[in-house]
Amino acid sequence: MFYVLIALALLVLGFALYVRAAPSDAPDWHVDPQTVTAHSKLNSWLIAPGGDMEPVLFDLPPDQIAAKLEAVAAATPRTALLAGEGFHKTWVTRSALWGFPDYTSVWLAPTEAGGTSLSLYARSRFGKGDMGVNRQLVDAWLSELSR
Repeated sequence: MFYVLIALALLVLGFALYVRAAPSDAPDWHVDPQTVTAHSKLNSWLIAPGGDMEPVLFDLPPDQIAAKLEAVAAATPRTALLAGEGFHKTWVTRSALWGFPDYTSVWLAPTEAGGTSLSLYARSRFGKGDMGVNRQLVDAWLSELSR
């Protein structure tokens, strides 16, 4: 029994190390939310035409929304820029306990009225469900951007 417990502990430790150390390859995760055609509703949230929500419109121009978005992402715990520049960026946010990575890709586009259209794709890397974590992150970011 002792060896079984040791083996289980080593498996859990190995899994935890893998989750935290697995590389986040930008080409795999830095996507344009408007080009996402299929996503799991159990572990992602898509703001794009035909997604979970339609693109969000802001009265401010893209450069101002981009600056606000940078500040919001920087204030989000365990979040770092993975890839991108300008109006198309992807951040990785890790969970507190296990360090599971979630990726949030954002595309900002100017509107004819001088405002901004925001498309976003937030998703988990591991697991089939995220218990609504990605939607909560998106809701928090949108709330801050609307201030």
